[in-house]
Amino acid sequence: MSPEAQRTLDVEITPRAGGVRELLVVALPMVVSHACDTVMTFTDRVFLSRLGSDEMNAAMSGGLTSFMVMTFFIGLIGYTTALVAQYLGAGRKDRCAVATTQAMIVCLAAYPLILASRPLVFLAFDLSGVSAGQLEYQKEYFGILVYASIVGLTRTCLSGFFSGIGRTRMVMVAACVSMVANVGLNYVLIFGKLGLPALGIRGAAYGTIIGGLLGLFVLAAAYLWPTNCREFQIARSWRFDREAMGNLLRFGYPAGIEMFLNVLAFTAMIFTFQSHSPVTATAATIVFAWDMVSFVPLIGMQIGVMSLVGRYMGARSPDTAHRSAMSGLKIGWIYSAVIFLLFICFPNSLVAAFQPGTHDPVFEQAFPIAVFMVRTASLYVLIEAIVAVFVGALRGTGDTFWTMCISVSLHWLLVPILYVMLHRLGMSAQSAWVALVLTFFAFSHLFYLRYRSGKWREIRVVPSTEELIATDHDQDFHGTPDL
Repeated sequence: MSPEAQRTLDVEITPRAGGVRELLVVALPMVVSHACDTVMTFTDRVFLSRLGSDEMNAAMSGGLTSFMVMTFFIGLIGYTTALVAQYLGAGRKDRCAVATTQAMIVCLAAYPLILASRPLVFLAFDLSGVSAGQLEYQKEYFGILVYASIVGLTRTCLSGFFSGIGRTRMVMVAACVSMVANVGLNYVLIFGKLGLPALGIRGAAYGTIIGGLLGLFVLAAAYLWPTNCREFQIARSWRFDREAMGNLLRFGYPAGIEMFLNVLAFTAMIFTFQSHSPVTATAATIVFAWDMVSFVPLIGMQIGVMSLVGRYMGARSPDTAHRSAMSGLKIGWIYSAVIFLLFICFPNSLVAAFQPGTHDPVFEQAFPIAVFMVRTASLYVLIEAIVAVFVGALRGTGDTFWTMCISVSLHWLLVPILYVMLHRLGMSAQSAWVALVLTFFAFSHLFYLRYRSGKWREIRVVPSTEELIATDHDQDFHGTPDL
């Protein structure tokens, strides 16, 4: 790249670019923000476990289903992070806000489609085979949350903008505000504190919605702040843009399909466990709650890697993008080592955190099963870090189609394995869980092989400023001659 072109970029390529320190600046706030989301969901489960196993299990499956119906659009507009980063790295800062506007247009188109899925989801609940007590709470919880889906979609758009330009602290601040509001409101609304009636699982849904709205307000205020508006020319971005929308749909749709099919498969696994027996349902709910605690912060690391890799690929520096991915692996392994020790050494304490307020024979029977499953889950926490980093790196480069194929194949391979073992062969929940862990362990190697192939180095998502200038000069040179 010529010196003249390098000066047009907002990214400076230095010997330390893509190192651990730079990645931490971008990724750590995202890790904290996703940890806040984990705390919100986790405390919901803990609070509701005090009411009974049915409420806790219903919040797990109902909440996951409400997320599932949004996942295609969340995955699609979530590619805003990589697209904004690529525009920034290519020296086209004015296009960052334009890309964000296209994501918002997708949100508006998606909302009525999500609401239209409500009766289909209720039908699926009826056919799922869960207990009657859980089913009632599950419908109630999902029925409230689905109406607030537009809040989550819009937050994803604005979070993608700030993550793409590297200002992830703002995403962290918004997540912290949501967490504090959500935890406090859930405690008050679920149990009926401060003179308010006890709303139970409905209170958990309302607290989640209000917390999300407050987080959205923080992001919207920062996005529309006069300084930010001037820097990224936001006033001129409120329009449909064919190029930006085309890039978002072209590279974002595989991520959307991947997320939807993966969460659908994960939801199917949850229902397969929960339809086996109330004991298995309780054990699985507890284990997946802790699995979420361990994995969701890695999503923050994944977004940080995607942002940096996208930025340096936009700046046409694949070696620096590779260094960013390797920095992500180092950090991810350190984090996962801590989780590994936690799961191995303290499984009894982790399961006991969901002890109901009154004696519950279902929980007592589920306790040893959940302890075994938590301890077994420690075997793949290091692999989760590898998968998260390589998926983030591949998405940042634009290699989203192969990432989708590998990830979706893995998740949908697990569903029939689980179903056959539990419902056809009559095997125990422990045996089925071991099979899932081992399959994930073996299959995840494909992400590494795809990254190692190096095909991502050849992908071009957006043209750089230098390439645009060269194109203009070429058009001028080969233009229509004077007659």
